[in-house]
Amino acid sequence: MPLQLFLFALGLALVYFGAEWLLKGAVGVVRRYSVSPLIVGATVVALGTSMPEFVFNLFAAFSDEDGLALGNIVGSNICNIALVLGASGLVFPLLASRDVLTKGYLSMMLVLIVFYLVALDGTISRIDGMALAAMLIIFVFLIVRGRAYGGERKTSDAVLPEDANVPASGPRKWMFLFAGALLLAGGAWLMVKAAVNIATMLGVSSVIIGLTVVAVGTSLPELVTSLVGALKGEAELSVGNVLGSNILNVLFVVGPIAMFRPLHVEANVLAVHFPVMLAFGLVLLPIVWVRRRIGRMEGVFLLTGFLAYLAYLVMPYL
Repeated sequence: MPLQLFLFALGLALVYFGAEWLLKGAVGVVRRYSVSPLIVGATVVALGTSMPEFVFNLFAAFSDEDGLALGNIVGSNICNIALVLGASGLVFPLLASRDVLTKGYLSMMLVLIVFYLVALDGTISRIDGMALAAMLIIFVFLIVRGRAYGGERKTSDAVLPEDANVPASGPRKWMFLFAGALLLAGGAWLMVKAAVNIATMLGVSSVIIGLTVVAVGTSLPELVTSLVGALKGEAELSVGNVLGSNILNVLFVVGPIAMFRPLHVEANVLAVHFPVMLAFGLVLLPIVWVRRRIGRMEGVFLLTGFLAYLAYLVMPYL
């Protein structure tokens, strides 16, 4: 147990520094190419922070741990909305632009609903995986064309604060991006491996492990990146990161894996946890629609819902 706790702490440190480097590289790209921070958050940063889910689920699926894999994806999507946005809103109010409401949020909800529909028959088949992968290609195309999140190009001075630590040269920007993504993936994987070992010692089922320990562990990159972004005033980057991560968790992670190996969906995951995921997504709409921001009050509301959900999951084991 002490060794597993040490590995968990080491992974946490790697995740923190990986998030810092990834954000520095992303901000550098925004300044250099005048790209909307929301687009960078929804693609480059979201892809980097989705790598832990991809690595973990690839291993879990080919180890016949479908419950662990799908529990991780569903739980991670819940964590991203309730934990990441809730905690980020407590740190710094996150303003929701019109593009988030009309394009980013609707894109995320469409993907989550499709995810639920393809799982309704109890199996995410190879054909389902191909459909999700096709949606991924369309999503990336729309992002590049500036239609999925609003492609307005903004000057860097208008959207980003000055920061002397942001790399100035082109190669250094990409070095920070890729090194940060690697640290995030490696650190999160180390944390998840240690956490799963600890949870297994305690006799917790694989689905619950996926929905709780693994989901929170693989969502830590999103959490740390969004918190760092909120602290530095990069609200658009934080919100884009969460929405993009939820989309990529389904299209980039579940789609390709299901193409090679169909995933079995357990009945309780389909009956309880999928609806909870959709409910958290729907709850987000009135929160951002009324005030177009996630402030401290909204953050408390989201975090309270997340803690109540965690309590429901772990109560039978207490």
